[in-house]
Amino acid sequence: MASLSLVNLSKAFDQEHVVSDVNLEVEDGEFVVLVGPSGCGKSTTLRMIAGLEQMTGGTIRIGDKVVDGVHPADRNVAMVFQSYALYPHMSVYDNLAYGLKRRRMAAAEIAKSVAAVAQMLKIEGLLKRRPAQLSGGQRQRVALGRAIVRQPAVFLMDEPLSNLDAKLRVDMRAELARLHTELKVTTVYVTHDQVEAMTMGDRIVVMNGGHIEQAGRPLDLYRQPASLFVARFIGLPEINIFEGAIRRDDWRTVFVSPDFPAPLPLPAAYREGPAALGLRPQALTGVASGMAGGTAIGHGDVVAIEHHGPESFAFCRLPSTSATVEVAPASGIAIGDRIAIFADLGEVHLFDPASGRRLEPVSASGGPST
Repeated sequence: MASLSLVNLSKAFDQEHVVSDVNLEVEDGEFVVLVGPSGCGKSTTLRMIAGLEQMTGGTIRIGDKVVDGVHPADRNVAMVFQSYALYPHMSVYDNLAYGLKRRRMAAAEIAKSVAAVAQMLKIEGLLKRRPAQLSGGQRQRVALGRAIVRQPAVFLMDEPLSNLDAKLRVDMRAELARLHTELKVTTVYVTHDQVEAMTMGDRIVVMNGGHIEQAGRPLDLYRQPASLFVARFIGLPEINIFEGAIRRDDWRTVFVSPDFPAPLPLPAAYREGPAALGLRPQALTGVASGMAGGTAIGHGDVVAIEHHGPESFAFCRLPSTSATVEVAPASGIAIGDRIAIFADLGEVHLFDPASGRRLEPVSASGGPST
């Protein structure tokens, strides 16, 4: 096992940078997830770590060894691909044993290692089959086993679950989490699925346009997104964003927007100026207008409803935008209804609409609070 260090890692194709100055430290035994939309540079970054993609600039260190220019086979990493990449003419046993045979390991040691991994992955009964005789989940287990049996310093996984159906993805997420707990191997995992990122990673690295937008523990990114991009990418349903401005209203700091009939009091003092206010759907509650009590922040017309088991969400049309709000599953609210919207104003996120960066409260002296 080993730590992994990326320093100013870059990659350009025809003068266009697809990865720009990525700096990342992955601790020994840590499970780090690179997440972001298609084209953000996450798979390219993974392939540069593996040595499958030549980097334009920067340094990659695995443990205490700089591996820039080192052949992929000599980096002591194992990669699991989305496409499984199994040898179709070989049995499961031979697929698992292939890398060990290339190392000229003794046959008895190979058999012992393959048996141990097969037992770990619960594929002992499949060793004589060929990949065409396996289900998608079984093939993915074999692909994982081929990586595990090599005992690498670092696991690299490129969307390994994306070809599986929804239930099997859930099962395999739990299986990967169990394996990481047992093996404690440094792992870098690429996905575009934020659910995988939130449920599997010790840390999440959100990438956007070839650079790191924010890195941190899953709940830290959810609770304190550093930018509008992260706020929108992390969390389901997607966060609501309202355009407006921060103002001083007598002794209060408030947010004014065409979507709210009255200014919203903010939980802290912020500099005056244009702002985008974020409220997650779970911080907004929709109630049938005739049943509303208290002071609503506004009203909306329901255009769609989604039921997520114990939670239900209504998609509403507001004066200048739309919003997703939580409603009681048994509320009877239907498409076409007008509902009152209440907010937990202690859960607001404020961003600079020009830069997209998070706005922080200011102290009494006028600077950012600490």
